[in-house]
Amino acid sequence: MTYAAGRRLFDADSHIMELPDFLAKHADPGMRDRLPPIDYSRSSMDEGEGWRLAEAGGHTRAYADELEALGGLGLIRGPKEEKALGAFDAADRTRALDLLGFEKQLVFSTLSGTVVFDRRLDPEIQYGAARAHNRGMAAFCADDARLLAVASVPLQDPALALQELERVIAEGAGAVWVPHGDAGGRSPGHPNFDPFWALLAESKIPFVIHVGGFPIQMPKPWMNNGQPRPTDWMGGGENVRGKDFSIMHHAPERFVSALVLDGVFERFPRLRGASIELGGGWAPNLLERLDSLVEIFGRTEPALRAMQRKPSQQLTEQFGFTPFPTEDVEQLIARSNADLYLFSSDYPHAEGGRNPIGRFEASLSACDPTACNAFWSGNFERLFAGVL
Repeated sequence: MTYAAGRRLFDADSHIMELPDFLAKHADPGMRDRLPPIDYSRSSMDEGEGWRLAEAGGHTRAYADELEALGGLGLIRGPKEEKALGAFDAADRTRALDLLGFEKQLVFSTLSGTVVFDRRLDPEIQYGAARAHNRGMAAFCADDARLLAVASVPLQDPALALQELERVIAEGAGAVWVPHGDAGGRSPGHPNFDPFWALLAESKIPFVIHVGGFPIQMPKPWMNNGQPRPTDWMGGGENVRGKDFSIMHHAPERFVSALVLDGVFERFPRLRGASIELGGGWAPNLLERLDSLVEIFGRTEPALRAMQRKPSQQLTEQFGFTPFPTEDVEQLIARSNADLYLFSSDYPHAEGGRNPIGRFEASLSACDPTACNAFWSGNFERLFAGVL
C-alpha cells in the first residue's frame, strides 16, 4: 500500500538535494567557472559527502533497494535529506513516488537557491546561475510526468527576469519560484514587472514563494540578549531558531501584501500563486488586515478605492498557503476559508516530519469532506490547473 493509501493527494512541496556539481553541470559553457559554489553550511550533508556521492554516481543499488523495501510509510519515516530515496537521482525519485502515492509533486531545489537568489552577485552571473538551476530542475523531472519542476527566477532586473521566464516556460516548468524580497529596489507590483506577471498569467504557470527565497534569520542585534546563542532545532547554528521562526512570516506577508495593494491580482485575474513552506498561521490575519486597510485607506488612496474585489476574495481565488504539519488546519479554515490551504510533505526534508498525512488528518478530523478534499487535492488542482 502506498503512503497516500488510495487518497487523491497532490504534494505542493518536495525537494532535491543538489550535489556539488549541479549548477556547473547545467551551466552555459562560459559560465561554469564563474558560478559561486553551492553553500553546504546549512545542510546536513557536507560538501565532501556531496562530492563522494557525485563521484560514486549516487547511492548503491543495494542501499536504494533497502529503502524501497521500507514501503510508503517506512519511506516517509525513514532516512531524510541526502540519505533518502530519490534525493538527487531522478530514477530513484520515481521509485519513491510510486511508494508515496502522490498524484503530482512540486519539486524545489534545496541548496542552489543561495546562489540564484544572491542579490550581491553581478546580474550576468546571477541569471547565469538561474539558467543552470532551471535546466537542472527540468532534467530531474523530465522523465516522470508526476514531477513538476520548480524554476527559480530572480526579480532584480525586469528584462532579464522576463527573458528567463520565457525560457523556463518553453522548457515546461511546473511553477516559477520568485524571491519574496524587494525586486531590485522596487516593489514586485511595480509596472516594470507587469510583463512578467502577465506572461505567467497567460501561460497559466503559477508563481510560488518559498522559505529560502529571502533571509529568515532574526537580525543580529535582536539576538544579542546577554544569553548564550541557542542552537537551531536541528542542533546547529545556521537554520531556524525560535526567534527566527517568530518573524518568518514577515517577509512573505510584506511581499503578498505588496502584490495585492499594488493591484497585481486585480490587473491579472488569471495569475495564480502560492506560499510554500512558510506556514499558514498568518493567512487569516493577512486577509482580514488587507480588507480592513483597503476600506480605511481607500478614502485617501484612489488605487485602493478602485479595487473591484476585496483582497480576501483576490487571494482566495488566486493564491494558496501550505500550513506546517504542526499547525491546526481546521482552525485556519474556521478563521478564513477552506479554499486557501494545500497539503505538502516537504520530502525528503526533515522539517516535513515523519508522518505529515497523519498530522494533518488529526487537525482535519472535525472538518467536512468538502473542506478535507480541498486541502488534499482540490485547491492544488485549481491553482495548478494550467500545468496538470
